[in-house]
Amino acid sequence: MANPLSEVYGKFRVHYYRDVFHRIQSRELSLSTVEVYCVEIIKTLNKPTINEFANFIGISSPNATYKVNSLIQKGYVVKVQSETDKREYYLDVTDKFYKYWNLSEKYLDIVEERLEKNLTQEEFETFNRILNKISDEMMPEVGIPKRD
Repeated sequence: MANPLSEVYGKFRVHYYRDVFHRIQSRELSLSTVEVYCVEIIKTLNKPTINEFANFIGISSPNATYKVNSLIQKGYVVKVQSETDKREYYLDVTDKFYKYWNLSEKYLDIVEERLEKNLTQEEFETFNRILNKISDEMMPEVGIPKRD
């Protein structure tokens, strides 16, 4: 029997993949699956530099630049100049991405609503504390820099 965390993670992942493939097939999304993953990583890394993005996914800076330029050209990512160091640029996702992403996040909202209905307030708060602990303390390999 699979452990419960693996089972839940797998269900979220499969639901998400089905949604991505559906959007690509219906031409609703002008990105390849690899590009979808890249823009999601950029969003999750919270305004990384190209080097931070490249290092995180384990590719060369030129390869990362190529991928990022494609995402910029398609309108899903922009480069934002640092206010403190004008030589540095951060990657950020655009409203076009959020329009797509918010549709994907709806399933998480549905599951969260179901949790709130089926758990006591105390259980729900405990569940959220445990998720925060997992995110903050149990996943150091996915060190996400904290930016505004």
